[in-house]
Amino acid sequence: MATALQIKNGYIDYVLTHDEQPKSVYSFVKKLKISESDFYEFYASFDSIEKNIWVEFTVETIDTLQQQEVWNAYSSRDKVLAFFYSYVEVLKKQRSFVIYSLSKQNRGFNTPQVLSGVKPIFEHFAEEIINEGIESTELADRKFFSRRYKDALWIQFAFILKFWINDDSAGFEKTDEAIEKGINVTFDLFQPSPIDNLLDYGKFLSRNGKFREKMGL
Repeated sequence: MATALQIKNGYIDYVLTHDEQPKSVYSFVKKLKISESDFYEFYASFDSIEKNIWVEFTVETIDTLQQQEVWNAYSSRDKVLAFFYSYVEVLKKQRSFVIYSLSKQNRGFNTPQVLSGVKPIFEHFAEEIINEGIESTELADRKFFSRRYKDALWIQFAFILKFWINDDSAGFEKTDEAIEKGINVTFDLFQPSPIDNLLDYGKFLSRNGKFREKMGL
């Protein structure tokens, strides 16, 4: 009886050996000595195998982090930094496949199809962290903009992936630096600033119109 792991590993081996997907499910399962029905019990297509592999990378990273005792003590910024550092470590185990998988995706601004299953998982994860940060006042609660914080983190996700697959530095040191600088800049923008204080003051004045009139404002 075939297993999902057997099919997944067989697929990874094939694409890394031939630099392309198998010509058909028929030829692929024949090579694995399993039936087509075995294949379709687990996967609808070759593309679904790749999407599932990326989902596994992401879920493995999140689950591992959340099981650590120190996780709940982290700030929102540190949680996101920990995610990206850990994610790269997970991807290193399958770097050849990651490069293959991403290299055949469109290079526009849209989310690569192979990451379509990852995006909602990451956004849910990021949104939980952001909401915790807003509740603790680590992050600014800005009308209309707060809901876009997760979009900014998804842009960082895509950028870091692209940077890593092109990183030729020893130990991928440049990627670590890109993660640190990119996430810190992003969270600096999320944090309360003098502009937020000015807006809060403006709201206060607007709610206290009579007091403004007495003060001649």
